[in-house]
Amino acid sequence: MRQHRLRTFATAALLLLGMIAPARTEDRDTSQRIQEEIWALPTPLPMFAYLVRPLGDGPFPLVIMNHGVSLNARDRSFFPLVEFRDAAMWFARRGYLVVAPVGTGYGAAAIDIPERGLYGPFFSKIGKCTNPNFLDTGLAVAQVDLWIIDYMAAEKRTLPKDVIVVGQSAGGWAAIALSSLNPPQVKAIITFAAGRGGRVDGKPNNNCGPDRLVEATGMFGHTSRVPMLWFYIENDTFFGPALSKRMHEAFTRAGGRAEYHLLPPFGDEGHFLIGSPDSIPTWSPLVERFLDKVR
Repeated sequence: MRQHRLRTFATAALLLLGMIAPARTEDRDTSQRIQEEIWALPTPLPMFAYLVRPLGDGPFPLVIMNHGVSLNARDRSFFPLVEFRDAAMWFARRGYLVVAPVGTGYGAAAIDIPERGLYGPFFSKIGKCTNPNFLDTGLAVAQVDLWIIDYMAAEKRTLPKDVIVVGQSAGGWAAIALSSLNPPQVKAIITFAAGRGGRVDGKPNNNCGPDRLVEATGMFGHTSRVPMLWFYIENDTFFGPALSKRMHEAFTRAGGRAEYHLLPPFGDEGHFLIGSPDSIPTWSPLVERFLDKVR
């Protein structure tokens, strides 16, 4: 065991109902029993991560799940340790080791007290809407994914060339950015409501710079060759159907490989579909079909 590796199962005990999660009735015939853990990852920017995996030592194929962002420091400080628990367990029951990192500047690491000169390591701001920096903010989180891939492979827990990256909202945008780097370990990427700059000032369908976002998507598409599956939702007020279709067109026209699905309205706000266990029957058959094609 590496001396620098830190794990805190006490935190998991406080947050999770049990370390062993039984399969749900509908999954009982094909799923595996799974174990949930909380890790502290000693990456160059250390962070906590929710980890769920099948029982045993592995190595397993790896899924990384990127969460979205909030530009409000208070909201970041109350960010949940695991945002997509049910979706993560769905992958784990199918044999994947899932790592869902809590981004730097979130939760316990959200230290923003400007009047005392304290600033958390939050690096996801896009700047002013007159000149938003969509490219670098995506690539910054993509670098975090690469650190996690390398770390888990070095720990002999995961298969080095069997990685799937899943992302929602800004986390999905980071996954699109990652695809432009074509890391050889990543065989597929799945995004839910991916994008940046949505709902400026809290107003629905008010993107910071939609034309710039479409342009940046096309720029990532110029070099991206990783098979991708994109989900958007009809009642998403961050990245609505018209904008997401423009993004997909720009990406694929530039050479990117992305299968696009516009899902029907979900709840009051489709943007957060993946966070609900009720959405799994909607997206899981499409994910299974996609993954069968990229095996």
